[in-house]
This record gives sequence, C-alpha cells and structure tokens, in this order.
Amino acid sequence: METVLHTEFPSLKLFKRGKVRDIYDLSENLLFVTTDRISAFDVILLNGIPDKGKILTQISEFWFKKTEDIISNHLISCKVEDFPNLKKYGEILHRRSMVVKKTESIPVECVVRGYLYGSGWEEYKQTCRVCGIELGEGLKKADRLEPPLFTPTTKAEYGEHDRNISYDEMSGMIGSSIAKRIKEVCLSIYTHGCEIADKRGLIIADTKFEFGTRDGELLLIDELLTPDSSRFWPKEGYEPGGVQKSFDKQFVRDYLLSIEWDKTPIELPKDIVTKTEERYTELLKRITGKF
Repeated sequence: METVLHTEFPSLKLFKRGKVRDIYDLSENLLFVTTDRISAFDVILLNGIPDKGKILTQISEFWFKKTEDIISNHLISCKVEDFPNLKKYGEILHRRSMVVKKTESIPVECVVRGYLYGSGWEEYKQTCRVCGIELGEGLKKADRLEPPLFTPTTKAEYGEHDRNISYDEMSGMIGSSIAKRIKEVCLSIYTHGCEIADKRGLIIADTKFEFGTRDGELLLIDELLTPDSSRFWPKEGYEPGGVQKSFDKQFVRDYLLSIEWDKTPIELPKDIVTKTEERYTELLKRITGKF
C-alpha cells in the first residue's frame, strides 16, 4: 500500500500544513487532506503508517454524523465527486479528504479524561491531582474517573507545546458563556461516544476536541474521536493497575519511550509500522464496520 506523506495540488492554495493534515483554501471552505504522517510528542516521524489518513478520515466522518444532535460540525462532504473542481486530484483525495466550513478557530484544546492514564497518571503520582483537579489518594493507573474530567489546554503552534489551563483560565480567554457551552458539549459527546464504543467492545479512555465559530455559530471542528486524538482500549483484558492494550497512537509512544528516544525525527522500524497499521485498521472495523 502506498504511504502519502506530502501533498501538492498546483491549482489549490495551501492554507496550512499541520502535523498530519495538509489544508487547502477553497475560499469559503477548506479542503482537509489527511496524510499518513504520524507524530509523537509533537515530533513528526520520518515514515508514515500506510492508509492512516484514510482511516482517520472515515472514523471522523462516522463520529461527526453520530454527534450532530449534540452540536453542529464543520463537515460538508467526504466525497470527491461532490466537488467537480477537485476531481482531477481524486486518486489521492479518495477516502482521505473532507471539505469543511472555514471557521474562526477557538484557541483552546478541550480534553476529556475518563480514565487515569498518560500525562494525567504521571501528574497524579506526584500530586494526587490531574491538571490541578484534586482526586485524592489510592487511585491506580488506568482507573476509571467518575465523573470524567474536563481539562482544557492552550492550542500551541506547530513546534511548541500545549499548556494545561484551568476552566477559569479558559473562561477568561474565550468568555464564560462559550466556555460553559464547550464544556457541556465535550462531556456530552464523550458520554455518547463511550456508549457507542461500549457496544463495539471498546473503551474510550480520553480524547480531545476542537471548536470554531462561523457566523456566530459554535461548530465542532478538526478531527473527532480518532486514534490520533483519543485512547481506545479493548474492553476484553482491561484491568486497572498497568499498561493497557490499545488501538491508538500510544503504541508508537510506548516504543519511542522504550528506546530512550531523544525526540528528534527518526524512522520507525517496519514491525512497529505494521503493528500500528493493524491497530488502526482494527479500530476502523470495530467502530464503523468498514475496512
């Protein structure tokens, strides 16, 4: 399978290249092209994961449609045939692109944590807190958090790092009314997503959301409940107290930590690439029934 690490469309205006997405300006709208690039700890690695961009796009499309009753989103279409001026690029765009509404991005990433893992666990071990929220003693790694925690961060520019902020700081940045609405939406989507995932034998340990506004309307943007933005664990075998099997990017992070990686771009070994691809593909099958 071909791995797409970079796109170039001469007749389209490049808006931005992110860690994974190449974004093109279509005037009133944007074209998101999800490449097969993979990043870890804010570093883009030298080789990608075959079909990763197609998997992320299909999973996002699934969740955008499943959450429309909670909040409107920026998705217009994932079908190249809906946009005649893009057909000449159809071979590359097929299944890995979406045309979305252009929005004014809100400079906050909104994380919901349903389980104690990752950076949250590392902080808890030192302070019994996560992002400043007191949890008390006695919790184990991967314990379920009830209720889930809403832990916003700043949205850093590429090459910089996000910074955890409190809900009050978020309210001060964007206004109390919109902050309240965003928190309610994030927790509602997470709860709804967990209910759907549970029927598919999955646990959503945590996830992040992004938002924008267009004509005064709050919209859910970017990607949604993908293995790049979330931790997915199989229900079978879940046991608090240790490392969990995952269908997400944590597998790559764990490999990099195991080799005492210096956080410079490197090429992943073939077996790590293959096993990561298998995890992403399995998640796509479980969530959407597609492969």
